[in-house]
Amino acid sequence: MNKPLLKMSGINKSFPGVVALKDVNFTLRTGEIHALLGENGAGKSTLIKVLTGVYQADSGTIELNGIPIRTQSPKHAQELGISTVYQEANLCDNLTVAENIFIGREPMKRGRIDWEEINSRSRKLLESLNLNIDVTQTLDNYSVAIKQMVAIARALDISAKVLILDEPTSSLDKAECQKLFEVMRKLRNDKMGIIFITHFLDQVYEVSDKITVLRNGMFVGDFEADKLSKLDLIGKMIGKDYEMLEKAVKTEGLTCKGETFLTADNIASSSVKPFSLEINKNEVFGLAGLLGSGRTETARVIFGADKSEGGKIFVKDEERHFKNPIDAIKVGIGYCPEDRKVDGILPDLSIKENIVLALQTKKGLFKFIDKKTQKEIADKYIKLLDIKTPDSEQLIKNLSGGNQQKAILARWLATEPDLLILDEPTKGIDVGTKAEIQKLVLELASNGMAIVFISSEMDEMLRCCGRMAVYSEKQKLGELSGEQINEKAIMDMIAGGGAQ
Repeated sequence: MNKPLLKMSGINKSFPGVVALKDVNFTLRTGEIHALLGENGAGKSTLIKVLTGVYQADSGTIELNGIPIRTQSPKHAQELGISTVYQEANLCDNLTVAENIFIGREPMKRGRIDWEEINSRSRKLLESLNLNIDVTQTLDNYSVAIKQMVAIARALDISAKVLILDEPTSSLDKAECQKLFEVMRKLRNDKMGIIFITHFLDQVYEVSDKITVLRNGMFVGDFEADKLSKLDLIGKMIGKDYEMLEKAVKTEGLTCKGETFLTADNIASSSVKPFSLEINKNEVFGLAGLLGSGRTETARVIFGADKSEGGKIFVKDEERHFKNPIDAIKVGIGYCPEDRKVDGILPDLSIKENIVLALQTKKGLFKFIDKKTQKEIADKYIKLLDIKTPDSEQLIKNLSGGNQQKAILARWLATEPDLLILDEPTKGIDVGTKAEIQKLVLELASNGMAIVFISSEMDEMLRCCGRMAVYSEKQKLGELSGEQINEKAIMDMIAGGGAQ
């Protein structure tokens, strides 16, 4: 594993107002499984998009087998031998397995597609991955795990030198993960270089030879997997050394609590293991953990956005069944989602329309909020949250990210919720606006609201939360409260130290 197969040096990439990558280096060797890790916004996806030609780097060099390359598109990257298998495999469910493997590269015979050749080669490719399925069946007959194998088989047929696996295990069960790892080890032994992007740290150590860590768009370092402890890895990802945490500042969040508003008793979903929580008024309750640990999944199942698969939810001691978010909204629960662009704003509607949306849903379609009242509500929260806009009729897509975030907060505050779930409420916004939102969160809790708070920024969690549940690998590990809450205790628990 001494020969560099892929070398990316001094990669820089900026977007308007954002430096996504700054002097990032990455080296992949022949016959190596190399984990690329970092928290949300670290630059992993941007680096891969530069490598595969989705983006063009502003500066820096890329070499493949010692030869400089500049990928112009994903198709060009494939032609060079760089293939990517994404979390949601980019395949066509309505086509057969064989058609998916050879789409766009069908072998011809006497001017026609040679189906016999396609089916025969597909079987051999899948057999090399220890998979025996009917390649003439449409892909929608098979599981996510098999679809991943089909995508890998396609990469093998185009003679990929570099295989990028982007969160390939997110939708797989334990047995399916083990099957994938067997295939990865086989491909490594066949001298392929594999870039493994995942948020499951146990899986990193199970299958990876090297680890590269990015943080805030910058290169932290690359490390031998067997020489870097999980605790040290977490420290490098969040930017704090373990030794520095011995004297960590205790939480400044609210430590008093009011009456219990919501109790989750052994709740589970397809994406998070069974958990129990008690959420009280007059407090900020944090869901802590690395990206993908189960924080968001917990919030979504509480809000009814994901279906619960067992357990019970009680609101004010009364059992409730949330079939969808509307049921949760009607009992006083609001939810600001992690991705405001995808799940939050309606970009082609006005600020006013975006703000009154949840309140109208709570009231029902037959209790329409008249335009005058809509404007009064919107103007109230625009003033309260200091949303920078000429008026409430502006399209929300024209606002800055921070002001969009404030408008989503306004949407839920307008419903006067008893419980407000905030998933990454300050992500991607400026320092000043971030401080305003943190202050507002504490004020809302002190005035009686129950807050569930999720943030990838540990300092922010410490400032805001009086109690928190710690998550890892889609599982609640335990809870911390008051003076127990510090970075060292959280990292110990994530790394396997257990509740403190």
